[in-house]
Amino acid sequence: MYKRQVLHYLQETQRGRVDQMQRLTTYATDGYMALSEATRRNLELTDALTGAREGSLLYVLNKTVTPMGARLLRQRLNRPLLRVGPLNERLDQVETLFNDGLLRAELRAALKGLPDLERLINRVLGGRATPRDVGQIALGLAAVGRLKTRLSGVAVLADAERRLDPCADVAETITRALPDEPPANLLKSGFIRSGFSAELDGVVNTSAHAREWVASLEPRERERSGIPSLKVGFNKVFGYYIEVTHANTRLVPSDYIRKQTLTNAERYITPELKEYETLILNAEERILQIERRLFSELCQLVGSHGARLLVTAAALAELDVAATLAEVAALNDYVRPVLADSSGMSDIVLHIENGRHPVVEGALAEGLGPGMHRGQRFVPNDTHFEATNLIQIITGPNMSGKSTYLRQVALITLMAQIGSFVPASAAHIGLVDRIFTRIGAHDELHAGRSTFMVEMVEAAEILNHATRRSLLVLDEIGRGTSTYDGLSLAWAIVEFLHNHPRLRPRTLFATHYHELTGLADFLPDVANFNVAVTEEGGEVTFLHHIVPGGADRSYGIHVAQLAGLPRDVILRANDILRDLERRAPTTAVEPSRLNSGQQIALFPDSSPFLDELKQLDVNALTPLQAINKLYEWKQRYAGQV
Repeated sequence: MYKRQVLHYLQETQRGRVDQMQRLTTYATDGYMALSEATRRNLELTDALTGAREGSLLYVLNKTVTPMGARLLRQRLNRPLLRVGPLNERLDQVETLFNDGLLRAELRAALKGLPDLERLINRVLGGRATPRDVGQIALGLAAVGRLKTRLSGVAVLADAERRLDPCADVAETITRALPDEPPANLLKSGFIRSGFSAELDGVVNTSAHAREWVASLEPRERERSGIPSLKVGFNKVFGYYIEVTHANTRLVPSDYIRKQTLTNAERYITPELKEYETLILNAEERILQIERRLFSELCQLVGSHGARLLVTAAALAELDVAATLAEVAALNDYVRPVLADSSGMSDIVLHIENGRHPVVEGALAEGLGPGMHRGQRFVPNDTHFEATNLIQIITGPNMSGKSTYLRQVALITLMAQIGSFVPASAAHIGLVDRIFTRIGAHDELHAGRSTFMVEMVEAAEILNHATRRSLLVLDEIGRGTSTYDGLSLAWAIVEFLHNHPRLRPRTLFATHYHELTGLADFLPDVANFNVAVTEEGGEVTFLHHIVPGGADRSYGIHVAQLAGLPRDVILRANDILRDLERRAPTTAVEPSRLNSGQQIALFPDSSPFLDELKQLDVNALTPLQAINKLYEWKQRYAGQV
């Protein structure tokens, strides 16, 4: 009933386009992973945060060679599956092509350059196809026949091979109807091949005979009239004419009818010439009418097989995606994941050995990011979720790789659920129904939301819609407000996720609130991890490696130093940090309790150096004296700066 109502509505509002719809199917959301806009943005699935295609997961995976395959890959990224059976079928295809490099290369070579059958067929169904479009369909179907032969006997690809229909009858009709290089429009005749229509051939032959008669008219009339300078011409105003100079008008035959007088000549017509002119001009119009009618009938024929052709296009897209994912896996050392349906508590697992972030790894290899150089190695990390550590608190310094680690776990899970190999040495993944992310800080001024409000709205969506089968990736919850407010909210959120009977999802919770590590002491499913750091001789090195346990420092001042903050700011910040750390165990520190003598002294009111500089007569110094004075100051004051 609802389908009929929808179809009736479209027929009334979208006239001429409903023919493109071959069938209506019910879309069930429970078969696909739900991805919010925030998750798509934070994981940079199809576009990077900058808005560019480079830097997204799609950019890494999209090595497709057909437009149909590119669209299908994007669709799969946006709609990961929730059923193990269909996912394993996809993985079987990828694995077969991964293991058989020759078959993969041949398949990609056969697909490369194929026309976009899907869009071409829809153009035919929508009445917008040109002769060139229809000719491209025939070329594509010829390649389909060759591809079908090559895939014969490959068991895993048997279903796709079965759906490949070369539509030999359609391709043969198109080949007979259109020339080898059909034009891109219907403005001029010549887009129907001779021999296809007896009616068209008859009109063309008649027109050709008339043209031959006109072409031979000039030598015949010269001989008949004895006028050697006689000419036969044509223009759009008068049509065909016979031109004779004034000096020879006395020799003009009696059946000539004067049509136009020029300065040096007279132009004539004959009744017979006008008959052939009418025949030629009418034939051209008639030929164009017949060709357009024949082309319309050809499009109707092709459109009547639209369902067959679209099934073939879908099979080609599927083969392209499978070959592409196998190619990417072979180039980047990905492995096939083992999948579980997560229907029971024993299946709520997520084991990744030596996992890597696919986008960052590629950027490191190419040296595309700031501070990167070509060939730089990505540091892999393990991830292990069990029923006893479903919520993992991750602490560590800024710039140490926490956010990258969180995103890579989410991306590896998502890649597995589109049927792709994953960047790891091994992966056992219990399917997740949703991936929630709370990463980054941005406001939404157009909606009247501050940065912290946006953070809380996204956190509320997560807590209200997550389930036991979800994967949560939370980065720095609570950082947009005061320290104690943020810590309290983060603490309460962890407790809620742990204790709510509907929840206890697999959660990665990165934070700088080191107090949260204490939750592991009384919440049995909470575990602490941190990013390893080495410190030697005042030099800090981030190892980008996740290890058990909590971190006790954030090394934020060190990161600020790496960013290039002035040395005076870094020194003063260290002084303040030491003072705050001394006071923290006993009482909160207020800014007013820092005495004025502790304030940063970048530009003091007076100093021996400034006093001497004020008294110096610069204009009286020779260049050599100035250099000597500068050297003297450096020796005297350099150690005090």
